[in-house]
Amino acid sequence: MELKFARTDIDQKPKKAEIDKIEAQLEKEDSVIYYFDRENSHKDLLELQDYFEAKGKSFYMSEVKFGLADNEYMYQVHIIN
Repeated sequence: MELKFARTDIDQKPKKAEIDKIEAQLEKEDSVIYYFDRENSHKDLLELQDYFEAKGKSFYMSEVKFGLADNEYMYQVHIIN
């Protein structure tokens, strides 16, 4: 599973997300919110959900549209301890 964070600039390539760093931040904070790029497959995000729910975390995912075109969206993921 290779996930990519949402782009901060249209011309940039999305940065890769590492599960270890996400888990480390989740240990420091009670909840975290991440935005993932549209290039991620829905299947990979569901695998991420299964991974954190197996560890007893609550996981909420939604699609966020930021424009009128069909490809102008990103995924919002909220993970709660």
